[in-house]
Amino acid sequence: MIQNVEFRFEGGRSGVLLIHGLTGTPAEMRLVGKGLNRAGFSVYGMQLAGHCGDADDLLATDWLDWYASVEAAAEQYRKEVDHLFVAGLSMGAVLALKLAADHPDWVKGVGVYGATFRYDGWATPWYGKFSFLLPLANKLGIGKKWMVHEAEPYGLRDERIRAQISSLMLGGDSAAAGLPGNPWPSLAEMYKMAAAVRRDLPKVTAPCLIAHATEDDIASVDNARLVERSVSGPVEMLLLEDSYHMITIDRERRTLIDRSAEFFGKVADTYEPVARAAA
Repeated sequence: MIQNVEFRFEGGRSGVLLIHGLTGTPAEMRLVGKGLNRAGFSVYGMQLAGHCGDADDLLATDWLDWYASVEAAAEQYRKEVDHLFVAGLSMGAVLALKLAADHPDWVKGVGVYGATFRYDGWATPWYGKFSFLLPLANKLGIGKKWMVHEAEPYGLRDERIRAQISSLMLGGDSAAAGLPGNPWPSLAEMYKMAAAVRRDLPKVTAPCLIAHATEDDIASVDNARLVERSVSGPVEMLLLEDSYHMITIDRERRTLIDRSAEFFGKVADTYEPVARAAA
C-alpha cells in the first residue's frame, strides 16, 4: 500500500516545491525543506506517482505519470505563493527542469541537485554503461521482473547516515528510505524521460542553481555540465567535494541549504517590486 508522506512547511510568500528521485521518498528532501523554511520560505515536499509503496506500485506508473504528479502539485502550489521555485534531487532534478521548460511563467528558479540523465558515476557497475538500451529492452519485453539492487555506498559519503538509510531501505520501509533497487522497466522510463527533457533544456529560461558532488557515485558531474551548457537562463554552479549522490542528506547538506536559500532569495527579490505594484 502506498503511504502518503508528503510534507508542507508554512513560511513566507515565496514557495519551493521539492521533488525526490526515482524509487525515492519525500523524506530525502525533508532536511533541505526544513532549512529553506528556517530561511523564510514556504515548502512543499511532494510525492511522485507510484512511489512509497512496493515495486508493483511503481511498475504501475510510467514517466508521464511521474511528471503529471509534479505538474499537478505545481499547479496547486503556485496559487498559494507569490513566487514558485522548484528543486529536485537526481531524477527529481530532471523533472524540475521539465516543469521549468514547459511552464516558464510558473517557475521563477530551479534547484538542480545531482541531476541524473545517465547513471555513470564511479560506483555504477560495468553493465550500467549499457543502460541506454533499457528502453529497447523494455519494448521487447526483456527484464520485466528484473531489478538493479542498490549497493554500497548508497549515494552517501557519511557512514553514519548511510547505515541508517540502508537499514531502513533493506528493512522494507519504502516510505522512509525508498525501494532497495530500481526495476528495469522503471529505469527504462527514466531514460525515456531523460532523452525528452534533454531536448527541451534550451527552453529553460529560469535561473538555475546546479549543485553536484564532484565524486558522485551514481551520476557523474558530466550530468551537471550538460545542464550548465544547455539551459538558456543564468546559471550558478555549486560543486560539493565531501559528498556523494544524495547531497540533500549527505555531509554538505547545510552548504546546499544555505546556497539554495541565498539563490532563491536573490531571484525572489528581483520580483518584489512587481508584487508590490500589483498589490
